[in-house]
Order: sequence, then C-alpha cells, then structure tokens
Amino acid sequence: MLGWLRAVWLWPAVGTLAVTGVGIGAAQPWRDELATWSAATRPLGDLTRMAGAIDAATWPYYLFMHGWVALCGDSPAALRLPSALAMAGTAGLAATLGARRLGRRAGLAGGLLFAVLPGTSRYAQEARPYAFVALFAVLATLLLVRALERPGWRRWAGYAAAVAALGLAHLVALTLLAAHAAVVLAADRSARRATRPTVNRDAPDTTSGTTDGNPPGVPGPAARGAGGPAGLPRIAGRWPRRALWGWLRALLPAAVVLAPLVLLAAGQRGRQLDWVDPARPADLAALPGALAQSGAVGGLLLGLAALGVARSGRAGLLPAACLVLPVALVFLAGLAGPLWVPRYLFFAVPFACLLAGAALATVALPTALAVVLLAGLLGLPDQVALRRSHEWPRGALVDYRGAARVVDAGRRPGDVIVFSPRDGWLFTDLGIGYHLGDRQPPDALAVRGRDARGDYWTDECPAPAACLAGARRVWLVVAGRQADPADAVPGAKGTALRDGFAVERVWPRPGLTVALLSRRG
Repeated sequence: MLGWLRAVWLWPAVGTLAVTGVGIGAAQPWRDELATWSAATRPLGDLTRMAGAIDAATWPYYLFMHGWVALCGDSPAALRLPSALAMAGTAGLAATLGARRLGRRAGLAGGLLFAVLPGTSRYAQEARPYAFVALFAVLATLLLVRALERPGWRRWAGYAAAVAALGLAHLVALTLLAAHAAVVLAADRSARRATRPTVNRDAPDTTSGTTDGNPPGVPGPAARGAGGPAGLPRIAGRWPRRALWGWLRALLPAAVVLAPLVLLAAGQRGRQLDWVDPARPADLAALPGALAQSGAVGGLLLGLAALGVARSGRAGLLPAACLVLPVALVFLAGLAGPLWVPRYLFFAVPFACLLAGAALATVALPTALAVVLLAGLLGLPDQVALRRSHEWPRGALVDYRGAARVVDAGRRPGDVIVFSPRDGWLFTDLGIGYHLGDRQPPDALAVRGRDARGDYWTDECPAPAACLAGARRVWLVVAGRQADPADAVPGAKGTALRDGFAVERVWPRPGLTVALLSRRG
C-alpha cells in the first residue's frame, strides 16, 4: 500500500481528476460538444456515412463516444467523463516520463503543475478528443524512451500502437513525430559516437586484452550504452543504428492504419476549416495564454519552462523538442492554409509542464509546491469562469439551455418550431434539441435531417409558407439579440413568418432570441 502512495504518477493523476471533476457538468455543452453529441447518438450506419462527408479526422473519437453514450448516457457530466479520465492519465504518464528523464522531483512537480492549469480543466471538461490526444502524445513519447533504452519488437510494437492511437485521436498531433525523429537521431548519433573505437598510441597493446577486462574488440559497459549522455536514452546493443531502423519500422504499421483517415480528412479540409484564419506572428505570443486558458498562468508556465530548458541542459532535449517542434510546424502550416487552432496544440502542454518541473526541481520542495499553488491561485478566476461557459471569450455565452427552457415552459400540443440560421456553426437546432429531446415541438421546415445528409445540418422546405400552413403557433429561435426576431429571418422563410404570423412575445437570452408567433386572423 505504501508503495502505491509513493508512486510518482499517483498524486498528479489523483490531483488532476479531483480538480477537473469539480463542476464537470455545470457548463452547458457548447457548439463543439453539441457536434459530438449529434454524431455519437446517431445509428452506427449514419455515423459511418458521416465520415465520408465531414469530420473524418474526429470520426474515431465519435465512434468511441457512440459506445460510451449507449452505456453511460448523454448528460453533460457523462459526455465529459472520458476526457477527465484521459486527462488524469496524461498527468500520471507525464510525471512518469519526467521522473525517467529529468528526475523524480521534476516529474512530480511537472505533473502537479499540469493538474492545476485552467487549460487542463477546460479540455478535461469538454466532450472533444483533446484530452485523449494529450494522453496518447505522452504515452507514445514514454514508450519511445523505453524502446530506445532497450530495443525489442514488443516495445516498438507498443510505440507503434500509441502512434496510431495518437493519429486516430487527432491528425495534427502527428507533428509530434518530428520531435521523436529529432530525439531518435540524437540518441543514435550519441550511441554511435560512444561505440566508435579510438586509438591511443600510448596505451598498451590491446590485441590480447583490454584494460577494462573485456575481450578484444568488445566495448566496455559505458560504450554499450550503460551511461549515455544526459537527456538522451541509452541505446543498448552493439549496433545503435538499429534504433533508427526500429523507429522507422514502427511507423509503418501506424501509417497503414492512418492512411485511409488521412485521405478522407484531406478531402474535407476546405469544408472543415473554412472558419480558421491564417496564422499571424501575434498568435505565437498569445499561444501560452490560449493553451493555459489564462494569460497570467500561461506566462508563468512559459517562464518556468524556459528556465527549465536552461537548467536541464541535454536532459531537457526530449520535452523541449516535443514542445517546440509541433508548435513550429503547425504555425508554418497555418501561414499557408487554415490550420492554426490553438487547442489543436494542447498536447504540447504536458511537455511544457515537465520543463517547468525541471526548473522547480532545483529549489526546495516546499518552494516548488508554493509555486504550483501560486499557479493554481492565479488561474482560479478562469477555473470558475470556464465552469460557467466553454465559449471564448467567456462573455460570448450561447444559452441553448435557457432558450430550451422558455420553449418547454410555454409549448402546447400542435406547436411547431423554426430555427434561423440553419447553415452555420452556431447549431441552434442541435442546442435546443439536446436540452428538449422528445419534448421539442416538431421542426416544421425540416425535410431532410442531418443523419440522412451525413453532416450537422438540415435541409428545409423550399416552400416555407406551404409547410407552415397548418401551424397555429410557431416557436422561432434566432441567433443573436433581436428586437424583432421575425424580421431577422432572411428569404422566403422570413417572408412566410412575417406574412402569416404575428409576434406574440419575445424572450432574449445570451446569444439567442426566442419568440412565440401566432397565426394572423
């Protein structure tokens, strides 16, 4: 029992689960989580059809959530619990990796710092794949270290599986492989240098033996990898280059698994990321605050990580590469096309925390814990805010729950509902549908639903006046704050509502407006 309590991974994992579990169901699902709910609750055939139309890169996560929702339900807490568990696993694995490469105190401090970040709670309390991406990123890196320390097919197979899982969770996270390549090449070069024979003209003749007691031509323990340079995995065996080929071979099965997903996602890139702006240099400066979900905490983390790089020397090569190279690659790609989305890079945060842990390991333990506590206190306002709303900025709440309550309180038999707009990413219909379920009035204008289309939108009746002919009362839900909601509806749909109905009452809600319309005459 005491052995478990002393495990370096335990307290970061438990601390992360404790912090992220507080208020996990408080904030209502926002639009991205509504997309997860929409996909996960479809029949399996419709979910499979969806992969060919949109969100192929997220489809493996949707498939997992399809089974999870069938077992555990679709409440906000149930939808987010897998992410919270994955984030706790990330903290534990990060502490283990840090202890292995930077020392026990560095791993412990880095794991605890990760636990208190507002960004950790943000993505642990979101029904999206980012917590799993972080989990598999740290797991793959830890398995790479183990495979380099003692190469073998079982270890490389485990690494290959982790890389495949990383890509299935999010394709952008495969930029981490650039860091892995750098570490493998550096370790390979170091090991080859250690095994390279040297000639010392003043040394005794070694044709019959060596001064270290080894047979001729056989390197001593240090040369065999028993003590490689700090920060680089010690490669065992006589032929260090096998590590490079082992790494490349491990990538082959992962590439086979991921190739179909890459091809599908590449064809959907324009539709999937049409809302993303090109990257700008200012975005790099804002990245620490965006990932930490707090400017103050992000600045503290960046400063500690920089100090950790300076103080850890070559031991910091691994986490530094895993932090810097993915960010640089995604930023450069974002200059050329729509890809720069800060949350796609959340998987780099555990590595920043390990570098920060390396800095904290140089001071007394009480001081290190005080810095972790300071980070938690600095992030406390953001911790509270993200449990009220997952929108960004926090004040841009879209109150689907409040709008649904208005409709639920006033609905009568025979009522119908109409949404506007229907073609964007606000998902007014998904939000109302999530909160009302079977209590939602019939969607009067829907003629082809999202399941049949294979995406998140609905085809509407081309003749709205005819489709509304039998309705006596219409609940209208529109985006934004509108004094005259019917007047805010464009096209033939708006004309049919204004000509056939009168606005009886209006309920403004954050981000939405609900109106009750009654038939004229």
